[in-house]
Amino acid sequence: MATLTYVYADSTAVLGPLAQHAEPHSYDLCSVHAERLTAPRGWEVVRLQPEFAVPPPSKDDLSALAEAVREAGRGRRTDAAPSPAEPNVTETARRGHLRVLRAEPD
Repeated sequence: MATLTYVYADSTAVLGPLAQHAEPHSYDLCSVHAERLTAPRGWEVVRLQPEFAVPPPSKDDLSALAEAVREAGRGRRTDAAPSPAEPNVTETARRGHLRVLRAEPD
């Protein structure tokens, strides 16, 4: 991971370690895009570190993953039948949170 910062006054693109705070004219890049970066004609690219490796998972990443697994394991909510505004609609199938509805002819 890397952060790309444009310095328009100097026609320079600076590629450095992942920034901790958002800054104007800065963009976070994955390691693949950081390594392949090219600048517009007439611009210079300054690389502050030669390689951009993917950081290991943090405690926050692991906590988010554990919470997502817990949420998925809690079971699916059953949605209510179609609202009274749709009296001629019948649910015919369900896949995850999506429902297939069929409108009965009047």
